[in-house]
Amino acid sequence: MHTKTAVVTGGAGFLGSHLCDRLLADGMNVVAVDNLLTGSIDNIAHLLGNPSFQFRKADVTDFIYYPGQVDYVFHFASPASPIDYLKFPIQTLKVGSLGTHKALGFAKSKGARFLLASTSEVYGDPAIHPQVEEYWGNVNPIGPRGVYDEAKRFAEAMTMAYHRHHGVETRIVRIFNTFGERMRIDDGRAIPAFVSQAISGEDLTVFGDGSQTRSVCYVSDLIDGIVRLMHSDYSLPMNIGNPDEITMLQLAREVKELTGTTNEIVFMPLPTDDPKVRRPDITKAQQILGWNPTVDRRLGMLRTIEYFRATMSVPTSVRLVS
Repeated sequence: MHTKTAVVTGGAGFLGSHLCDRLLADGMNVVAVDNLLTGSIDNIAHLLGNPSFQFRKADVTDFIYYPGQVDYVFHFASPASPIDYLKFPIQTLKVGSLGTHKALGFAKSKGARFLLASTSEVYGDPAIHPQVEEYWGNVNPIGPRGVYDEAKRFAEAMTMAYHRHHGVETRIVRIFNTFGERMRIDDGRAIPAFVSQAISGEDLTVFGDGSQTRSVCYVSDLIDGIVRLMHSDYSLPMNIGNPDEITMLQLAREVKELTGTTNEIVFMPLPTDDPKVRRPDITKAQQILGWNPTVDRRLGMLRTIEYFRATMSVPTSVRLVS
């Protein structure tokens, strides 16, 4: 029986490494490709002795090479947090454009099925709520967040062009806020910032008045939805995320409760173009994939807090971008 092979770009990142775990558990051979700009070998160190796993350090904007048969290409390479794509704006644009082009060309040459990791940021600061896949978005193309938002919108357009013009089997997942083990302490997203601030004795920093909302999904649920989408027959974009919406102020208070910290919550000005609301409509995922998130947020938070307690050796000052 043929063992399927999957190539995961961005395989040493937060989501990419969890995806590698899942694909290996499903009995596949996995090739992770990453230039380690924002990913880390630490995320895949436990896999390096696995005979079914290979790691290749490479920049997908240059080329993607693998000599053997490939059945699936999961394109996850990209800076994915505000601090990262504000620090690496050109690289973010390049991996969304050139990197996606290279990954799609690679999938086409191998006759492989391709899945693009897109994002809820394609909706921008949405004028409709919750967000359905048919919504075209409200994005500022020249704002500081535009380098990420427009890179992913271009990547979706490129993916659909390869699907329609070249007949490549493609899937597009729009990923909503996700959390769990292996998030970087300093990546600027709300949960690692709140948790690391609480653990290290700092005040928790909330931007704006804290009324802006996010819907956070535990990583194992997200990965399950992505794998189901890859194995489905659905080629249009699909939201995967947890529709359980929470304000940033509520989230900060929850972290205070779960960590037992007595630190204060302090408020800072809201960043430019920060979305006011974010909540996925997951009707398509429910109906087409039979998928629903199953991990309670508080349980996922406790696991994440335990991970950060184990990995934080010294207090870290973190700037939050929600």
